[in-house]
Amino acid sequence: MGGSVGQKTKIGGIIQNDQLASISVLAVKDRPGIAAAVLDALGQRNINVQFVVQVIDQSDQAQMVLCVDRTDLSASLAAIETLRPELQPAAVTPRADVAAVAIFGPDFRERPGIAGMMFRSLAAKGVNILAISTSISTINCIVELSRLHEALAAINEQFDLP
Repeated sequence: MGGSVGQKTKIGGIIQNDQLASISVLAVKDRPGIAAAVLDALGQRNINVQFVVQVIDQSDQAQMVLCVDRTDLSASLAAIETLRPELQPAAVTPRADVAAVAIFGPDFRERPGIAGMMFRSLAAKGVNILAISTSISTINCIVELSRLHEALAAINEQFDLP
């Protein structure tokens, strides 16, 4: 991956956001329109969702984690609360103290193992990943705000940055 021993793997850079809050909308019966309802309710209140991931578990329940600017947390919770009768979530869990940290590179699609390298470096520093979202060129994860410094240090040690 990185060439000779001691040589770091080159990436395009790091993106971080230490102004986030997360909201987990948990155990909603899966059906078309759940993500649309949540994201529309937030968008109508001019709240920008900066991170979202949704999965369907083995019981056909949707589990959604999204991040908004920390200053939008209470307005976001109020918006989601208006959907409670429709969604009937088992829980809506806010967390006001999270950060996003991502690495990017134009050729990640052709370079298997980059995500594993990033996550292994975070684990080595004891940084727990709360959520993951990737694209063709970006590997993004949510961590506790109090661990952002360690996360950035781990990535800097693992990768060759411009």
